[in-house]
Amino acid sequence: MSITRRDLPFLLPALAAALPVEAAASGLGATVFQYEELPVKPNGQNKGRAVFDTTTHSGFPIELHMTELGPGQSPHAPHRHVNEEVLMLRRGILDATFGGRTTRLTAGSIIYMESNMEHGWRNPGTEPAEYFVIALGKGKA
Repeated sequence: MSITRRDLPFLLPALAAALPVEAAASGLGATVFQYEELPVKPNGQNKGRAVFDTTTHSGFPIELHMTELGPGQSPHAPHRHVNEEVLMLRRGILDATFGGRTTRLTAGSIIYMESNMEHGWRNPGTEPAEYFVIALGKGKA
């Protein structure tokens, strides 16, 4: 049997489907991240912990970091970006501004920020606030 270039569009999908999932997979495998073992990056009163910056098995970019934000502090000025983000407040309080309004967050609160929405937050409390941020589609245009 002879295969020509005309046959390739029909054969490539069949070949891709025949590959084992592991061959197509990329990014991070199942992993435990012990809080005590995460490197801490101090920035004044604030402390950051980069957990991972990778892709899912399908190649979708995902990044997770944790921040301990000192009293009266903001991590940075309000900003916007293409990727979506989810913020989960572990402890403390935050005043979060997104979509043109400010909301007081308490421990356990979660925000979803859509693409290109200006957003930012500040710790108005007297104790540190600690939160997780998951960036979905980071770096995608």
